[in-house]
Amino acid sequence: MQESIWNRTASLRPREPLSGDRKVDAAVIGGGLAGILTAHFLRAAGLETVVLEAARAGSGQTGRTTAKITAQHGLIYERLIDQLGREKAVLYAQANQWAVAEYRRMVREGGIDCDFTDCPAYLYATGDPWPIHREAEAAHSLGIDAACTADTELPFPVAAALRFGNQARFHPLRFLDAVAEPLELYEQTRVRDVEGNRVITDRGTVTAEHVVFACHYPFRNVPGYYFLRMHQERSYVLALENAAGLEGMYFGTDGDGLSFRPQGDLLLLGGGGHRTGENSAGGQYQKLRQAARSFWPESREMAAWSAQDGMPLDGVPYIGRFSATTPNWYVATGFQKWGMTSSMVAARLLTDLITTGASPWEEVFTPQRFQPPAAGKALLQESAQAAKGLGRRLFTPPRAEVEALPRGHGGVVEYRGEKLGVYKDDGGEGFCVSVRCPHLGCQLEWNPDEKSWDCPCHGSRFDYRGRLLDGPAQRDADVPE
Repeated sequence: MQESIWNRTASLRPREPLSGDRKVDAAVIGGGLAGILTAHFLRAAGLETVVLEAARAGSGQTGRTTAKITAQHGLIYERLIDQLGREKAVLYAQANQWAVAEYRRMVREGGIDCDFTDCPAYLYATGDPWPIHREAEAAHSLGIDAACTADTELPFPVAAALRFGNQARFHPLRFLDAVAEPLELYEQTRVRDVEGNRVITDRGTVTAEHVVFACHYPFRNVPGYYFLRMHQERSYVLALENAAGLEGMYFGTDGDGLSFRPQGDLLLLGGGGHRTGENSAGGQYQKLRQAARSFWPESREMAAWSAQDGMPLDGVPYIGRFSATTPNWYVATGFQKWGMTSSMVAARLLTDLITTGASPWEEVFTPQRFQPPAAGKALLQESAQAAKGLGRRLFTPPRAEVEALPRGHGGVVEYRGEKLGVYKDDGGEGFCVSVRCPHLGCQLEWNPDEKSWDCPCHGSRFDYRGRLLDGPAQRDADVPE
């Protein structure tokens, strides 16, 4: 896995694993920004809270984000008004604008050194300008500081752009490190299961009145059935030196639109999004490199990495009570590509639910919602995708022979009478894994950009040796003897 600039330029204090059993008011599963902020607010409310992290704090998507703190989430507000109604669209906008302001307050009052910078955020289109104009009208009607413009800092002309004022950017791991400092945080402590108020880890059991799943993608399939209500997507980022010095942050709304975001002397160029498990041809980094050479021939690549995002059925994160049958469980997931503001919204909303039983934002983000026909159609699509992934394993013939597999490549092959995933390294050594995802059995697919085995159904990922990279799977892929 390639390292982001955030990982390269932050040194988080290591924490000890859990050693034995604990009894607390609240247990938060996941040491990313959503989990750390939730624990921060719960602790401030007087609840004894522990955070349980399977690896290192911030080692998941928080360390792979582009770290845009913005209420501008693509072409969303016109759709929210149409699907949810104006009242709920207003609440969504207010929650995310509050999140931007709360980051600003915490940084300034806490004196947190995290490169926090106020800046505008832009949506742009190089093709049809009318979606941008409609989004501007919708956002403005909801009380957002939004205005259309044709002037940008981008190295190419645009048909239209939508500027959100008073947004921000920062260094996410430095911020996380400061907020996590006073928390009771246990690293290298993987949660294996939750039974009622008992959180069972590989290091001991935590008994908690309230349990928060803030682990990016819920690993419990039942109740909740989040694996039927969400898929995962990957996107890619280059950090460039000697590229344009921008003030604002930019997100393209065209089908192949790019993301631009400054960070000190570097420019972060993002794009190449696809559903996890559907990148067998690869080339996503190469597309970004070609764009960089076209825009800034003198630029130099300093880092390259990718991220993974949970995509909910109706485009709104699932934040609230985990299910109707588990009143003491809570969840924060499905942040799409906007994890910074969504993490802050989740932390405040869940803290309100736990401490007072209600939140003014609950009706917008509740995981118990269902919005036919939009969500119904998406649910059918998710089910069809899962069936397709299972069908690959059952019916698709192996696509290569071990001997024919080029060095540095992976593929599904016939090996000793079995269909296996094989990666052949540059030295010619082969590494075999089962192509059956240990989550729900879909066939894993090779991602040449990351040298990983990815599940097209629910987004679990494994390295070429079968070691778990991303959930919802809870264990490594099987490796034949």
